[in-house]
Amino acid sequence: MTLNRREMLRLGGLGAAGAVLSSSAISQVLPSIIYPGQQPSRDPLAPLVPPPALVQPQAYAQPAVPAAPGGIDPQLFARAKAALDHHQVYPRDTIGIADFSRPSSEPRFHVVDMRSGAVDSYRVCHGRGSDPSHSGYVERFSNDYGSYATSNGTYVTGDYYDGKYGTSLRVRGLDASNSNAEGRAIVIHNAWYAEDDMIPLHGQLGRSEGCFAMSRASQYEVMRRLAGGRMIYADKLA
Repeated sequence: MTLNRREMLRLGGLGAAGAVLSSSAISQVLPSIIYPGQQPSRDPLAPLVPPPALVQPQAYAQPAVPAAPGGIDPQLFARAKAALDHHQVYPRDTIGIADFSRPSSEPRFHVVDMRSGAVDSYRVCHGRGSDPSHSGYVERFSNDYGSYATSNGTYVTGDYYDGKYGTSLRVRGLDASNSNAEGRAIVIHNAWYAEDDMIPLHGQLGRSEGCFAMSRASQYEVMRRLAGGRMIYADKLA
C-alpha cells in the first residue's frame, strides 16, 4: 500500500501522541508501584527508614554526701575547709579541728581523714587567759604576748622538739588572729592536767598557757597523724 505525504504526517502525529500518553501513564503508575497506597512526600534520595533515636545515658542517683563528718559542727567544718583552700595547705589528707565551742570535758579536738570522712576525737586544754573563771569553756581568744590565752585561726604543724613536757610539736599561725603562735611558743604537748582522770575529779581539764595540751596517749596519736605541715583549725561558733 502506498501512502501519500499527508497520511504519513497524520500517522506520525498519532504515534507521538501515543508516546506522550504512554510516558504520562507510566509516571502515574510507577509511584503507586514503588509507594503502594501513597505518594512520596520527601526527597526520593533520602533514607526510607528514619535512623533510630539516640539513647540517652541513664542518670544514676549520687549518694548523699554529709555536710560534715560525724561529730563535727557543719559550719565549723566548712570554715576549716575554706581555710585549707585559702592557705593552700599541703598535704591535706588529714586535718585537725579544735572546736572551742565545747567544754574541755568533751573530746573536742577532731582529727579528720579527708579521704574517708573518719573522725577521731580527743580532749584538749585551752589557755587560762581564755577562761579566767575556770568554767571549762573558752570565753575569749587572744594573740597577745603574755595573754596565756588560746588563739583562734589556722595553724600548720612544724618540727618536733624535746621540751619541758618531753617530745612536743611546734605549730605556726597563718592568720592575723594567731600570727604570734611561734613567738608565744604555742605547741602541742602533753601535761598531767590534761589526762582523762581529771574529768571524774574536777569535771574538766586544767588550763594551759595557750598550748594544745593533751593526755600523753592523745598527744602522741595526734602528733603522729598531723605532723609534716598538716593543718589545724581552731575556733568557736558562739
